[in-house]
Amino acid sequence: MQLTKENITIDAAWKLMNEINDPEIPVLSITDLGIVRDIKLNEIEIEIFITPTYSGCPAMNVIAMNIRMILWQNEFKKIKITQQLSPAWTTDWMTEAGKQKLKSYGIAPPVGKSFDKNYLEKLLVECPHCHSMNTKLISQFGSTSCKALYQCNDCLEPFDYFKCH
Repeated sequence: MQLTKENITIDAAWKLMNEINDPEIPVLSITDLGIVRDIKLNEIEIEIFITPTYSGCPAMNVIAMNIRMILWQNEFKKIKITQQLSPAWTTDWMTEAGKQKLKSYGIAPPVGKSFDKNYLEKLLVECPHCHSMNTKLISQFGSTSCKALYQCNDCLEPFDYFKCH
């Protein structure tokens, strides 16, 4: 969608944010993840506020670059990206559609809350392959820092679980 000066709006910017996929989990948009916190537009510039899924997330530079590129391609010329660290990102900000996309992609979506430091060992996580609840934690760290590695005891498939935080 090529924007003109008449239709450069916050709604148009949000639609463009829906087109940017997370570089680590390409099935999710950055809005599915809930890392786009706010968009402000004035006569001088557009400002996009993003919150990393965890402090030091290596994908944030790529995400900021992708935001700049799509906005630039769609007539937004003065762009400011602001990383907002507080409040800290939480899986509560993920959309339900995003959680379903994760499951369809083979990653178990977040379940519950992480109040207990040992919650992963007690958590019942559904296998995204066969839908069994007979699963076990293999490692608290999966293919990325925001995921844990589980295995299904029924189909024996390993799978990532997107950790709550």
